[in-house]
Amino acid sequence: MIKLFKVKEKQRENAENANGRGPVKKQTAGELRLHKDITELNLPKSCAITFPNGKDDLMNFEVSIRPDEGYYASGNFVFTFQVSPIYPHEAPKVKCKTKVYHPNIDLEGNVCLNILREDWKPVLNINTVIYGLYHLFTEPNCEDPLNHDAAAVLRDNPRLFEINVRRAMAGGYVCQTFFPRCL
Repeated sequence: MIKLFKVKEKQRENAENANGRGPVKKQTAGELRLHKDITELNLPKSCAITFPNGKDDLMNFEVSIRPDEGYYASGNFVFTFQVSPIYPHEAPKVKCKTKVYHPNIDLEGNVCLNILREDWKPVLNINTVIYGLYHLFTEPNCEDPLNHDAAAVLRDNPRLFEINVRRAMAGGYVCQTFFPRCL
């Protein structure tokens, strides 16, 4: 019985090689689900997705968000997504590549978004995560911060927070930290 399976497998490999293609890489369940999520994306005009490693590496991609309203209007913020092979049973790992003055994003790019942590459920998808990130820019949340200084300024002095955001996005110092231009 074992030999029969080996013969069939060898025949399939020979057929694939005869077609001029190499052996076909079997996709994981996570890759299949991610492919479905990406084909069904319904992003706002202010968001875009790119694949820096090419379309063959769906598990690692970037999303750029350009909010058109709020404190961060006209900024360009890039996020990296690393998706696990066991997706959707594990949330994607998301980091902000753009250094930003934001209560929910720390200076190392870590993002505080509940659906990326304790509220992740397999029914959620990449579209939901992108809309969640977009929402962080239109309505920053000072109640669940990673950057406590920015959260305190937003809570206590929204006008100063707006000035700090504009200064950071234009490329300048806020609280002795330099932020590169992202407008």
